[in-house]
Amino acid sequence: MLEGRHVIEPGSLSVEELDRLFDLAEAIVRNPDDYMDACRGKILATLFFEPSTRTRLSFEAAMQRLGGTTLGFAEPNASSTSKGESLSDTIRTVSAYADVIAMRNPKEGAALLASQVSDVPVINAGDGGHHHPTQTLTDLMTIRSIKGKTGGLTIGLCGDLKFGRTVHSLAKAMARYPRNRFVLISPPELEIPDYIISRVFKPAGAQFSQVRRLEDAIGDLDILYMTRVQKERFFNEQDYVRLKDSYILDADKMRLARDDLTVLHPLPRVNEIATEVDADPRAAYFRQVKFGMYVRMALIAQLLGRGAAPKKGGGGR
Repeated sequence: MLEGRHVIEPGSLSVEELDRLFDLAEAIVRNPDDYMDACRGKILATLFFEPSTRTRLSFEAAMQRLGGTTLGFAEPNASSTSKGESLSDTIRTVSAYADVIAMRNPKEGAALLASQVSDVPVINAGDGGHHHPTQTLTDLMTIRSIKGKTGGLTIGLCGDLKFGRTVHSLAKAMARYPRNRFVLISPPELEIPDYIISRVFKPAGAQFSQVRRLEDAIGDLDILYMTRVQKERFFNEQDYVRLKDSYILDADKMRLARDDLTVLHPLPRVNEIATEVDADPRAAYFRQVKFGMYVRMALIAQLLGRGAAPKKGGGGR
């Protein structure tokens, strides 16, 4: 069980714990009414020191669908940090009010610091370019639900592989499963960091290759994980303008792909996936959004000790 644990990075959970979490999430998908009171009387605090739409609303929807309530803020100016309060003091204060905290912060390592002073479980909802574990849980559940497995796949990671925390987290998570192969598609300036190759792929024995053109790789992929070039991660706007349109997935490129390709994207997108692709049955990024809510429901329930087998008549395994 995960009761009372912090979730700071994808490695916070073992492969076996991930499987049990996804089993619970799938049970919730099948029989959501069985869980509508699972967290009644519990409070989730959402502390977002960086803008977010999907992640914050997904956490809030997850808690409310479990029968719990939420409090928090969506930007730092709405908190006492704008007056100079330290992160440690904010967390200590909020953990006196809430039963679980979901926090996004632009500073790498902020979630780890929060976990060291909090009296309640802390879920990292993104810390700079470092980790975004619940997006990774979303990605893994989507892959498992659509492909029926999480190993033996060829996964294309495309776009901003340097700054994209979702890419880093997914690479670490998928490298834990056997026989996965990675195709890294990016311009030289946005290549995946060396530490992912040296500390993740190589120790795991995961095969990988690097290519510059999406067209050269898309026909070999089981999964294509598209990312946007993130303006907020650049110090030089000229570099952003030069690279922002490096990779755009459109109908012409989709014709080069296999019929069983699955296209994922952590969202928000800008123009890296043309809207004409949305109608393609291989486009799974909006299904991915819904899976994200269900997997966060399962995670919150387990952290609060409410993630046992469903009530009699439920759909658990």
